[in-house]
Amino acid sequence: MRLFAAVLPPATALAPLAAAVDRLPPAAGLRWTARPGWHLTLAFYGEVPEATVPDLTERLARAARHTPAFPLALHGGGHFGDRALWAGVAGDVTELGHLAERAVAAGRRAGLPGEHRRYRPHLTLARNAAGGPGLAPYASALGAFESPAWTVSELALVRSRLPVSGVAGERPHYEKVAGWPLAQPR
Repeated sequence: MRLFAAVLPPATALAPLAAAVDRLPPAAGLRWTARPGWHLTLAFYGEVPEATVPDLTERLARAARHTPAFPLALHGGGHFGDRALWAGVAGDVTELGHLAERAVAAGRRAGLPGEHRRYRPHLTLARNAAGGPGLAPYASALGAFESPAWTVSELALVRSRLPVSGVAGERPHYEKVAGWPLAQPR
């Protein structure tokens, strides 16, 4: 099954973000991500053999126990070239980075290849088709956005089901399969 570790922001943070996105001008070529699946990816594992899942979940539970709960908010906007538009984060991004490192290490220790690149916390809002609009104006329009802060208190394991129908515009479906509470703040 296709899995990743994530932080799932609460509705109190996502509803204001949805309202801010709704105020952005429409544009041909942008494929907006499905709002029920909005998340902050910590580690992407790809296809994980069923036999590996118990080891991975044990290691993720340990990572959660070693990470104190921390404050976070969705903040501003940005883009990766003209490929993806995203919302950024504010708050204890250092602790978020530590949680991401622990999630990556959990996968590596469970024998999964994973991705090995510098962690850049973000929530993907849209992907751009070739020849789509420049994303800088969209990121700029989100520049002053800030959601209410919340306390990140759980590490989630999420399953990604890719579209199989071939219908244009169909999006992946995300399903939380497990979650582990973070430690009490120090």
